[in-house]
Amino acid sequence: MVKRLNNFSVVIRTRNEEQWIGHTIQSVLDYLLKPEIIIIDNNSTDKTLDIVNQFIEDPLLNKKSKNYTKIKIFKINDYSPGKALNLGVSKSKKDNILIISAHCVLKEFPENQISQNLKKYVCIFGKQVPIYRGKKISKRYIWSHFSENSKVNLYSNLEKRYFLHNALAIYKKKILKKYPFDENLSGKEDRYWANKIVSKKLKYLYEPKIIAEHHYTENGNTWKGIG
Repeated sequence: MVKRLNNFSVVIRTRNEEQWIGHTIQSVLDYLLKPEIIIIDNNSTDKTLDIVNQFIEDPLLNKKSKNYTKIKIFKINDYSPGKALNLGVSKSKKDNILIISAHCVLKEFPENQISQNLKKYVCIFGKQVPIYRGKKISKRYIWSHFSENSKVNLYSNLEKRYFLHNALAIYKKKILKKYPFDENLSGKEDRYWANKIVSKKLKYLYEPKIIAEHHYTENGNTWKGIG
């Protein structure tokens, strides 16, 4: 049986994610014990928030159940990736932050290794397995970064800069409070953050033993130009 960690706040950005958000939250609950989940929603018009509400703990009915947890929902109109993430961090109460995409499904989350690595690195990001309409696809383009070998301060020859990806990433909250994401960027806030961190002589880790399936969505930024 998987031992569930209980010291995480989970930040999930949403905008019309009804297809996968339920799978994402359930996978988080499979590995984390009563996490604090923070939804930063950018004006969803589908059933995303209805699905999120299914997982909210009612202390009078299901306080002991592991299939429900405390969930906070915040709306954001003036959206940027960095602004949404910084808002989520500011509303969190736990020491550790898991950022996961609303269309990722957590598959492996080795607690002992994560706990030890958080003592040495400012961030740990995991392997993503790309799933295109149900099919596992070849790891080309951005997916080629997610190899089978761990790497400190992963440099991307494809992008000519340090690489990190916030679809599945773990941070110490105190680090994100000190080094927040750039709120003026329209995308790739994770890569800019990684390059800033390296310039500060700090280290982050790519760890392939932390795994999520990253499912295709038509509006997903990671999938633009792919498929």
